[in-house]
Amino acid sequence: MAESSSSTEEIVRLIKRLSGYVAFKMSNLFSTTPIRNLDSRSIGAIAGLAIAVVFTWRALRTQPGEPQRRRPKRRMQSDESSSAADVSSPHEDNNGVQDHFFQPVKQPTLGQIVRQKLSEGRKVTCRLLGVILEESSPEELQKQATVRSSVMEVLLEITKCCDLYLMERVLDDESEAKVLQALETAGIFTSGGLVKDKVLFCSTEIGRTSFVRQLEPDWHIDTNPEISTQLARFIKFQLHVSAAKPGERTAPNVFTSQSIEQFFGCA
Repeated sequence: MAESSSSTEEIVRLIKRLSGYVAFKMSNLFSTTPIRNLDSRSIGAIAGLAIAVVFTWRALRTQPGEPQRRRPKRRMQSDESSSAADVSSPHEDNNGVQDHFFQPVKQPTLGQIVRQKLSEGRKVTCRLLGVILEESSPEELQKQATVRSSVMEVLLEITKCCDLYLMERVLDDESEAKVLQALETAGIFTSGGLVKDKVLFCSTEIGRTSFVRQLEPDWHIDTNPEISTQLARFIKFQLHVSAAKPGERTAPNVFTSQSIEQFFGCA
């Protein structure tokens, strides 16, 4: 700082001497030579020297180490804008996190639930009485056959992903005709992938067991606990429909539910 101030003072003294010298020369020039006799070169040299002295003086008034007054203000404005951006960015990040965690959870469709419950099984056999039909005995089928409306949605989803076979024991041909008519009226043959050839009838419980073993399904659905027990070692999975003791399993691969729609979460 001391060296810069001393050098500045020396320059100021030098300029003052130069100014005094210029003033002296100009006074001599104007006193000895009339203005009208001066040529353009002399006048231009005098004017250029005067301008150089003035600009040099003004430049020296502003010291190199002195900071400008307006720069801190601009820097302050930039700092304020950056701090405002820093303050707003966490808020935006929090909003993004909230939007991510509070998005509505998509519920699985019935088709997805059916495929998951069946463990991607490709073939299913199912009894009609007590599962698909309202009736629970072959004797009732001699009078009428009624499809349970609550089971239709699940049944149609099963036909979309599995090869479904329906079977039942009947006492006569009239009962068989009533069952087929009830299924057709409910729309199982038109809306689903089921055909009449996949509805099997027999006259004994042993005959139904033979159907299941011959078809070798991935899943079998029945209401008779004895048949479920007999088939446990031959069939991969079974669903025993029973209203007596829901949840009780007779074998590790035999599941129990009050209804087929309850097993698939539709009840």
